[in-house]
Amino acid sequence: MELSKESMEGVEIEYMDISPLPMLNTDLEVKGTFPPALQAFWTKILEADSILFASPEYNYSVTGDSLSLSLSLSLSVIPQVITVIILNAIDWASRPPNVWADKAAAVVTAAYDLSAGGAQYHLRQIGVHIDLYFINKPEIFVNAYQTPAKFDRDGNLIDEAVKEKLKELLLALQAFTLRLKGK
Repeated sequence: MELSKESMEGVEIEYMDISPLPMLNTDLEVKGTFPPALQAFWTKILEADSILFASPEYNYSVTGDSLSLSLSLSLSVIPQVITVIILNAIDWASRPPNVWADKAAAVVTAAYDLSAGGAQYHLRQIGVHIDLYFINKPEIFVNAYQTPAKFDRDGNLIDEAVKEKLKELLLALQAFTLRLKGK
């Protein structure tokens, strides 16, 4: 997210690869301790001021692989796929003490058309239960296959209009995060 480095004062983004997390299994808890990958994941979420989820959408829900950013204000962005891998990360982090609690969040989705709202609304429903507070607007639904291309061959965002909307979203998330923190 070079966008934040160039034009967004006070925003630092850190990506988190959640693919190494083990599948949820309480047998992995040993006398109150957890595998190191989980401890590191929880620490990153706790240190983040807010979370940005970025997910493709399949079948009107979130899907496959993920990452997390950190807003400095610290925005932890979890580009995700709300399939098994993102749900697994959400489930692990919601275990006591629920490191999602009282965090500000936003979500961006991409689909083959403009129907990417299902994944966003599904994730927002989950947020209610785990005390994760999503901003309402702006909403970003990227039509990933519409011309001109939105992404290059390496998956980098190249569409200037989408970059501008993403900047709006990150600024709104930053403002909401500061309000939640009483600043």
